[in-house]
Amino acid sequence: MRILQILILFISLNLFSQNKIENLKVNWPEEYEWEIVSNQENEQMHFIELVPKKESIDNWKILGTMISIKGAKNIPIDTYINLTYKQTKQTAPKAVLTVIEKNKTDKNHWALFQIESPRFTNDNNPESQLYYIIQGNSSLYSNFVAVKNKKLSNEFVEKWIKIFKSSELVYQ
Repeated sequence: MRILQILILFISLNLFSQNKIENLKVNWPEEYEWEIVSNQENEQMHFIELVPKKESIDNWKILGTMISIKGAKNIPIDTYINLTYKQTKQTAPKAVLTVIEKNKTDKNHWALFQIESPRFTNDNNPESQLYYIIQGNSSLYSNFVAVKNKKLSNEFVEKWIKIFKSSELVYQ
């Protein structure tokens, strides 16, 4: 009996000590041959930027960004959308926000939105982003894909909506 109690205690401790780390898995399309050009992490955030193999962080046509805000829980989706838009408007006053879809009913709230900027105060080139944000159990995830266009085409938006919606929270 004593051995059984010790065995149960050992198994319980072993299970509880295996803290699994939450991440958002996005299947970035292989056609671009993505390469990580920036990977920064601290206790509050993990930030990754991707560009196609033949492009660079200084000269890209399409850019992918993944941000994990660690420990961010119960942040209203609308608050994050508005903060992102407000931040963009500081350098792109003519930026336009379009909320495509939101889900506030599931356990893991999420939203898809786009910000289209015809130019920036320090750069006359346009840039538009399609965002996917999702509230995880332990972090808030913000992913976006950007192109150097004034507007996002419907085809581009539909393609990336499918990609982002197929992402999943994983625990490793």
